[in-house]
Amino acid sequence: MSKILEVNDLHVSFNTHGGEVQAVRGVDFHLDKGETLAIVGESGSGKSVTTKALMRLIPNPPGFIKGGEILFEGKDLAKLPEKDMQKIRGKDISMIFQDPMTSLNPTMTIGKQIMEPLVKHQNMSKNDAKKRAIELLKLVGLPSPETRFKQYPHQFSGGQRQRVVIAIALACNPKILIADEPTTALDVTIQAQILELMKDLQNKIETSIIFITHDLGVVANVADRVAVMYGGQIVETGTVDEIFYDPRHPYTWGLIGSMPTTETEGEQELVAIPGTPPDLLNPPKGDAFALRSDYALKVDFEQEPPYYQVSDTHYVKSWLLHPSAPQVEPPEAVKVRQRQMPSNFKEPVLVEGVRS
Repeated sequence: MSKILEVNDLHVSFNTHGGEVQAVRGVDFHLDKGETLAIVGESGSGKSVTTKALMRLIPNPPGFIKGGEILFEGKDLAKLPEKDMQKIRGKDISMIFQDPMTSLNPTMTIGKQIMEPLVKHQNMSKNDAKKRAIELLKLVGLPSPETRFKQYPHQFSGGQRQRVVIAIALACNPKILIADEPTTALDVTIQAQILELMKDLQNKIETSIIFITHDLGVVANVADRVAVMYGGQIVETGTVDEIFYDPRHPYTWGLIGSMPTTETEGEQELVAIPGTPPDLLNPPKGDAFALRSDYALKVDFEQEPPYYQVSDTHYVKSWLLHPSAPQVEPPEAVKVRQRQMPSNFKEPVLVEGVRS
């Protein structure tokens, strides 16, 4: 597959009264055409900051891209003038934000909000933009699109508002769609519908998706590859099967062990990851996860680990993969979750229920 996006050694910081918060610290990843890459990790791991940096949506001040490349179609977005970035943002790269209510303008009709990028980026007439907006409302599964076109955000349910936000993001047939925890504010039935909708739309318009989430259950159903983030760095990356069935980083073990499932084995309990994420005002020396890991080696507190290659698609940033490191097995909680996982991740866990 050919790469549509390549991020190299990205650093993003925020100047605060206490000093420089190093929110993203040397992130590398790529996105292939037509694939879905999930970026997972706890709150504060750097997921949203990384993807907002791709669209140059980091508020400056206090935030700034300190270094690195964001290569899209031969252009380095990190260094592109704002005027040129405005032509890409919303047209070639679109974003679905976490809360649909704060993403929509309460004083404008839904129709006008969908028409706006069509008029700006596609140079459509108002009549053509209106027709396209109604088509998009129908595409995302909203009934009576001609009526809905004239309504305001408060007249829609949460799931319906999220469908509208998706319609706006897809208006210009973007080459990359960034979804920042798009189902967090929705109940599980509506969440399943939105995830199925996104997969269906991806097949129809052949866009590439970056999906940000802290929910590994969501990842299993939507992603082709997974990047696990911790402390502003990507600590493990691989295919869905590699991350779920052959995880190698202790942090990935912790995320899988704390994942709830619909089955139980005996007195099974959710296993929490001890401690808290690191203070990125003063990033720890060595492996950022060492203080929370039961498997930390002496070297983890002294030197930052390099990436070790497990396969052509699987890379892990951990000293445990050094040839001289002791052999350790994932904890029992991880093995239990693996036994409970579906054999085919692409099969939907929930079928479509009541339309939102």
